[in-house]
Amino acid sequence: METPTSRWRARLPRARVRLPGTPGRWAALVAVLVLLAGAGTWAAVADDSAPSVHREDRMMPMNGVSVDTSYFTGGDPGRPRPAVLIGHGFGGSKDDVRAQAEKLAADGYAVLTWSARGFGRTTGEIGLNAADGEVKDVSGLIDWLATRPEVLLDAKGDPRVGVTGSSYGGAVSLLAAGHDPRVDAVAPVITYWDLAEALFPDGVFKKLWAGIFVTTGGGCQKFEKSLCAMYERVAVDGKPDEAARALLTERSPVAVADRIDVPALIVQGQSDSLFPLGQADAMARAIRGNGAPVSVDWISGGHDGGDMEADRVQHRIGQWFDRYLKDDKGADTGPAFRVTRTGGVDSTDGAALMRGADGAVYPGLHSGGERFALDGRRTQTVRNPAGANPPSVSALPGIGGGLSQLSSLGVGLSLDFPGQYARYDSAPLDAPLRVTGSPTVRVNVKADHGDAVLFGKVYDVSPDGKQQVLPSQLVAPYRIAPGEQGKPVELTLPAVDHEIAAGHRLRLVLSATDLGYASPAEPATYTVSLDGPLTVPTAPAVTTAATGLPWWTWGLPAAGLLVAAALLLTTRRRSAAPAPDPDLARVPLRITGLSKKYAGATDRYAVRDLGFQVEKGQVLGLLGPNGAGKTTTLRMLMGLITPDAGEIRVFGHAIRPGAPVLSRVGSFVEGAGFLPHLSGRANLELYWQATGRPAEDAHMDEALEIAGLGDALARAVRTYSQGMRQRLAIAQAMLGLPDLLILDEPTNGLDPPQIREMRDVMIRYAAAGRTVIVSSHLLSEVEQSCTHLVVMDRGRLVQAGPVAEITGAGDTVLVTTAEEVPEPLAEKVAALPGIGSAVRADDGRGLLVRLDGATVPALVSELVRLDVPVTGVGPHRRLEDAFLTLISGGSA
Repeated sequence: METPTSRWRARLPRARVRLPGTPGRWAALVAVLVLLAGAGTWAAVADDSAPSVHREDRMMPMNGVSVDTSYFTGGDPGRPRPAVLIGHGFGGSKDDVRAQAEKLAADGYAVLTWSARGFGRTTGEIGLNAADGEVKDVSGLIDWLATRPEVLLDAKGDPRVGVTGSSYGGAVSLLAAGHDPRVDAVAPVITYWDLAEALFPDGVFKKLWAGIFVTTGGGCQKFEKSLCAMYERVAVDGKPDEAARALLTERSPVAVADRIDVPALIVQGQSDSLFPLGQADAMARAIRGNGAPVSVDWISGGHDGGDMEADRVQHRIGQWFDRYLKDDKGADTGPAFRVTRTGGVDSTDGAALMRGADGAVYPGLHSGGERFALDGRRTQTVRNPAGANPPSVSALPGIGGGLSQLSSLGVGLSLDFPGQYARYDSAPLDAPLRVTGSPTVRVNVKADHGDAVLFGKVYDVSPDGKQQVLPSQLVAPYRIAPGEQGKPVELTLPAVDHEIAAGHRLRLVLSATDLGYASPAEPATYTVSLDGPLTVPTAPAVTTAATGLPWWTWGLPAAGLLVAAALLLTTRRRSAAPAPDPDLARVPLRITGLSKKYAGATDRYAVRDLGFQVEKGQVLGLLGPNGAGKTTTLRMLMGLITPDAGEIRVFGHAIRPGAPVLSRVGSFVEGAGFLPHLSGRANLELYWQATGRPAEDAHMDEALEIAGLGDALARAVRTYSQGMRQRLAIAQAMLGLPDLLILDEPTNGLDPPQIREMRDVMIRYAAAGRTVIVSSHLLSEVEQSCTHLVVMDRGRLVQAGPVAEITGAGDTVLVTTAEEVPEPLAEKVAALPGIGSAVRADDGRGLLVRLDGATVPALVSELVRLDVPVTGVGPHRRLEDAFLTLISGGSA
């Protein structure tokens, strides 16, 4: 029978490989250390409508140990189905992958999980995926699957089977594919290809990770004795020997690289100083070289922590197995390459927003290199202190993922000590630069004696030089032996995916120490000089999606949809959205009969029977004392809460949570959060990227021109005054040039000149035919900046109309004159019958006259008689007076 992968195997025919009886060695130990300490479990929740899943637990005697297993099946028991083996992370057990197993079983697979040797209830010593230990156990599990009547067979004794798992479990999936030809597809997650290179990169001992995982495994007594002895020797010496490297390589997938020729979905973490992206790159090149299909997916998290994107990754693994185990040619296995990128900050909880970028071809780590000249003293001296203390700080195992998430947003947390590093900077970048892969540089290094051990990293440095960010908190170690010193050596720097903003610099740092690694204890002095530019990979064929991606490529939107569905099912009934009203298509806002009761109240209203209309070009002031219902009204207008009665229509469309017409509404409510180290422009660009809308739709330059920030846009926001921050916040609300702009207390905390500037911003924005609604307590400012008013009190409308109409309803008139009115003349007017008072205007060219019985025509006659050069007479009352009159001094 032809299997979905037989055509790949046909290219490299092979016989069944016998598992060698090699005893466990030290390499296994470090491997165990480095295997995922619990980072490999993926949680999944089965849908209520999914078929029920049956589980059988059993202890299986196997190769001298007793293996604790769980077997999951669902659906029609008589229908043959492919099988999947799921391995767990280091330090865990089969229980960690139960949810994923149940989900795959509900999707039509026979799923077998197990606890590896030394973990859970499985007996035996930890052998770090030894060929005659853990890997041989997997073959025994495949033997058992071949006896199950519900499992689909490709031949007698040969079940259709895929293997997946994270870290420790991911490595055994690759090793099983290399040792057992019955494996048909694999999906390793955040795992290693060469354990020797992972723990001893370039001959430098990764001491912190090794120690953490020995402890996670339960201590040396839990490992094969040879592994424990080897680990202790290397930990004491601080330098791996060739025997240690050989043993680690022997227990790594790289040892069977030429025999892994099955479809492989390789998922690797960007926040991973244990198994960095270079490990995935090596396995992808090797497996593809064997003629098998390969897809590579760089997720946000990793062994250092961060977002593991569990739902999205599990779904993609399911699709991968659907294609290569069920032979479903319609299964969407995704692009050849995908990387998760940070696209802004969620304003509700401050979390990083993520978006996917992909390419039709995996670019590797060195695609599209751009060269950048580096400045600095040509030859610099670097000193390794005695005991290598204090060490520089980059990644912190176990918490570094959180730092990595911050680094993607431009927040740095790393440390280099003066005298212990060489530094070289590029010129400021003319345009943004997306680094995707491993930068390289040629250097010349000399040591005053012995090996030179250095740690290379590339920082993203702010324009003022005060902030430097280490992408993903990654550093690459190098051991340069005496025979390599004094001549150019090419250094490969950490592989990352990171965008550097225009105006920032690249900074190459070569340090003598790092917290996570063992440096020579003996003091030494190195001289370092550059031998060429820094080459930065850009992977130009990899593009970030401009709009929302398919749900399988982005777990967060899927979760959002589920939450929205739950809300719709559990909240009170809601009527269907009314059809748009074509007669109101050009009316920015109409509110009719709007009411909202206080939570839990039956007859207390926050807003009651409110109704008014706003036209294009108006600047509407929303006024009212505390408790008048202004904020509740604005929240209903923005779709944040639902009214109990009445209707809000924006350009004829009824407002509901998430209504499409809300894309035409911009808002500034209760201030905006900005990243202080970024420039004003960078903050706005980051915000707009988070909306998922095309960059050209932002109308960035137009919004900025209205806001009037000028050269300040290039400065870090932390240098801004309060007024500049407010204007930047309004510029953010104006991105996309929304037809309706809502501003809540935009002048809070501003001094008089800043208030005047804010007034000008609102007037300029409305001048182009757009509409502004502003809620403010500064009545004098509302009077000067607004064309219309809505006055509310105790949730009800008190009055609505033009400012002049509302302020003109009093008993004071303004008399304007062609020339300045002298004080004696003003006194004569004040003494007229029926006149309460007459006061000169501020500029002297006019009088403010309070009528006390006299009429306006009678006043005009008397003014003409007194030879007052009258040019006009009109009503005048301060908005404050009108406001207090309208609400009768009340508050709620």
